[in-house]
Amino acid sequence: MAETSTSSTVPIHYSDLWDGIARAVPERLAAATADDEMTWGRFRDEAASLAAHLRSRGLSTGDAAATLLYNRTEFLVFLWACLAIGVAPVAINYRYRAGEVRDLLVDSSSRVLLIPTSMSALAVEAAAGLDVELITVDDGGDAVDGATDYRALLADDGPALPPAPRGAEMRLYTGGTTGRPRAVVWDLDTLLIARRHSTWGLIGAEPPADVAAAVRIAADAERPRVVTLPMSPLLHGTAQSATMAALALGGTIVMHAAARMDVGTAYELIGRYGVTRLIVAGDVLALPLAEAAEKANGLPTVTSVISSGMRFSDEAKARLHRLGDMTIVDMFASSEGGPYALGTSRSADDLPAPLTLTPDAALLDEKGRELPLSAGTLGLVAFRGILPRGYYGDPVKTAETFREMNGHRYVVPGDWARARGDGTIDLLGRLSAVVNTGGEKVYPAEVEEALIEHPSVDDAIVFGLPDPRFGEVVCATIAATGPVDVDEVISSVGERVAGYKKPRHLFVRQSLDRTQTGKVPLARIRADAAEELAARAEGAHA
Repeated sequence: MAETSTSSTVPIHYSDLWDGIARAVPERLAAATADDEMTWGRFRDEAASLAAHLRSRGLSTGDAAATLLYNRTEFLVFLWACLAIGVAPVAINYRYRAGEVRDLLVDSSSRVLLIPTSMSALAVEAAAGLDVELITVDDGGDAVDGATDYRALLADDGPALPPAPRGAEMRLYTGGTTGRPRAVVWDLDTLLIARRHSTWGLIGAEPPADVAAAVRIAADAERPRVVTLPMSPLLHGTAQSATMAALALGGTIVMHAAARMDVGTAYELIGRYGVTRLIVAGDVLALPLAEAAEKANGLPTVTSVISSGMRFSDEAKARLHRLGDMTIVDMFASSEGGPYALGTSRSADDLPAPLTLTPDAALLDEKGRELPLSAGTLGLVAFRGILPRGYYGDPVKTAETFREMNGHRYVVPGDWARARGDGTIDLLGRLSAVVNTGGEKVYPAEVEEALIEHPSVDDAIVFGLPDPRFGEVVCATIAATGPVDVDEVISSVGERVAGYKKPRHLFVRQSLDRTQTGKVPLARIRADAAEELAARAEGAHA
């Protein structure tokens, strides 16, 4: 998170801070899985060994290294090792195919790829012919000829970590659900300043003036320990930033250490380690967790739940609130910046919790002018706090998304919102997803909400398909586990929104195939719907 005022703008680098914490409390638990526990001392030693290895291969500030790893202790070690020597860490989605991994290795200019042996064949295919060293973490898969064994490069006593270099960066890849993935480049000299509220603010501490002050906060034995379990993959921005924040506070990261989330294992770990903070991906993870907790002993140790960018229903939030005394923060943010708005609830009585714009957020008209936040104002959401440098190797897309206007540099991700007049907004959806039907603009989010209110609809996605008369028509694919009366569903939507917003065509599936982080493969769903629509038309004319 970011804000305009701070008691200090002195750069505090994650690596320097973590090194200070490891020296102050080496025996404290830094990370844990069902089968492994890593102290801060061991964390530092492994990071130092891996950093030394990367330097021996000639990597330094400006270079990049990649990982194709799920949530394991080695992911954290890799992250620290890269930051310590100024190498940009690149986390590649471990669900990608070999061709997709290869594309990102080339796009990010990565010279190293850290992989689990269970993905050996995929990694070998992806890196074939590239100047990329493979480093393998043994998780039961086949060894790779010529690869470096992660355990073999660890020293008994890790070498000294160098002071973090200036000018280094992180490259955080966006999901690529509406186009090819792009790496958002964050300047490490300002990243902890940008995240000061989501780091120290969430524990009620003043942002520290320097590394020594930050170490004192983290090492304070009287301060309640932050124990974070990221249920979504660490390769995603929210889970990664929340994990780095917990480590900056001297906390503990608990991980399920599997390529697929097992909610039962996650729930057992919550109880075993007294997890205080959960990172979820909206309903996709929150609902299964709530169900598991309701069958057991609730969530008595959890004090906060954070989600970003996914549908997080009031039903799911209310169920979590009933399981413990917790604050739920539903963030509207992006890899490119923010948070733009927060929906915060401290009990079920606070629901529904509207999204409140953060101090550095604004609504812009299509010419880039800030709009008054009076009730009914429609505008593009923007953010003007501390921002990334742009997209790696893509100056055109950088100029489109990060705009210099009216004396400010804004990030404008393309989401429309309507102001309520009290600082809160109704989020309407991405500019690229807006359906223009007969000259009327339809924002998918409000139609999706109307669909999901129907008792037979479990999930919904709204989009446009070409139409010779109207240009586009509103269409929707819904997920339902039982029988659906399509005409009745469409009629019920018409009672909640204007007639031109009703889906002209409705497609029913058992699932929308959301990813582990709640993203919908929109291009595939739209293509599937177009194919079914064409088949319907052919059948009607047969």
